[in-house]
Amino acid sequence: MPHMFPRTTLLLILSLSVTSCSRQPQSTPAPREQRLPARPAMAEVIQFEYAVYLTPGHLLAAQALQRCNRLVRTRYKGLTPADKIPDQAAQIHDSLVSIRWEAEVQKNYPPPTIQSLQYRGEGLSAGQGRLLQRSRDAIVLHFAHRKEHVWSSLRAATELMEELARETGGFIWDEETRQVFTPEEWHKKRLADWKGTAPELATQFPIDFYPNGEYARAVTLGMAKFGLPDLVVEEFPQSSSDQVQSLINIFAQHLAEGADLPATGKFKIDIRALKDDGLRATELKSLKEHALGTACVVLKPAKADDGDPKNRLLELSAELYSGPDPQAKQEHLFYSLFGSEDVVHNVEHTPELLEESRRERAKLPSLHKAFAAGLQPGEYIDVKAPFPKSDRGNEWMWVEVTSWKARTIMGTLQNDPVYVQNLHGGQVVKVSEDDVFDYLRIYPDKHTEGNTTAKILERMESLPEKPADHAEMPDCGSK
Repeated sequence: MPHMFPRTTLLLILSLSVTSCSRQPQSTPAPREQRLPARPAMAEVIQFEYAVYLTPGHLLAAQALQRCNRLVRTRYKGLTPADKIPDQAAQIHDSLVSIRWEAEVQKNYPPPTIQSLQYRGEGLSAGQGRLLQRSRDAIVLHFAHRKEHVWSSLRAATELMEELARETGGFIWDEETRQVFTPEEWHKKRLADWKGTAPELATQFPIDFYPNGEYARAVTLGMAKFGLPDLVVEEFPQSSSDQVQSLINIFAQHLAEGADLPATGKFKIDIRALKDDGLRATELKSLKEHALGTACVVLKPAKADDGDPKNRLLELSAELYSGPDPQAKQEHLFYSLFGSEDVVHNVEHTPELLEESRRERAKLPSLHKAFAAGLQPGEYIDVKAPFPKSDRGNEWMWVEVTSWKARTIMGTLQNDPVYVQNLHGGQVVKVSEDDVFDYLRIYPDKHTEGNTTAKILERMESLPEKPADHAEMPDCGSK
């Protein structure tokens, strides 16, 4: 069975006689409440910067500047030209745009490098990336408006940039998200699905996922364009990236739709309460068994890391949930919000199965070497390991490797057990390399290798069972 999100991993049980026992969530002391200023999430005044990089063989910079000014005067009259954006927010009343010609791009406003275009280039071919490196001029636009005009001004700015890029043959730069777009990709990502007053916010910003110690960290880029804080999730396993992305997108949409930051720091996520039809329908359709569709996150000021946006940073924490460590609490939140598809199959080891396991285990030294050398962002390794049941036999479950020293593997449990008490998904566990039954290596592009024993297990007789429902909803108070 393929290893997918939400987890559909095949769990292997070795036992001659099996009895099921339910597990109750562990009680966890309530964390000390962190007070946040009770305030609207959106800033009173919003400022951001876009630019168009001009390229050789297209419109000259002076002509491009004239085109830009003409577009603002004739087609985007809701934007008021200003020689300079006022320093004092109280002096900003209209939706302002300040336009300048940057004539020394390579010195003062360098475009993304070829290497960074792997992560920041949207729709650019290799040839267009090389052409971008030769840019000598840019038309830079600085926008400023009050929050009452957040969506109308953002849309006008977004449409203006597309039109300017098409007329000049240039590429669009988003200073806040640090991305560069072809006009076609800009339209596809930022405008094509913008139907109502406000967009589905996830179409307007990226999320950076990157290794941070043994776990991963996620941070948004570009929330300042909406006057909102950028969002951070700390210390999660790489395999939880999809759930983290959904959590951030849902929470961001709540803020875009007018939710305030509560003084208690406790915020109720509710998929069914989203006003955006597209995001609500997508998330509801993806819910699995036992999903509540609600969750409670604790909001706290996030600790800034190198490369973070120069904006307010807000961490989304799962600390109200039960579990012995932060990863277990996160997994419990994800289970409660999104549900799970974990399935247990009761089987006995056959010679064929053991021989296939032996072939897979022979690859562990090279896998260990690859892990020690450093995996790519978005790449991770799972190993299937035994966990003793309370009576006889083992429950075999997947563990995402976070540390591999000598023959000892530390990682986060990727399944919710049926028969092993006092363990649950997301918990930090220790296993021996000698006990590993199979492995699964997941690459950044989502292709995989390993888990060859699954093909044999699928052919074997089994009596599938599912873990007991352990969704919970902490007391979230009032928004």
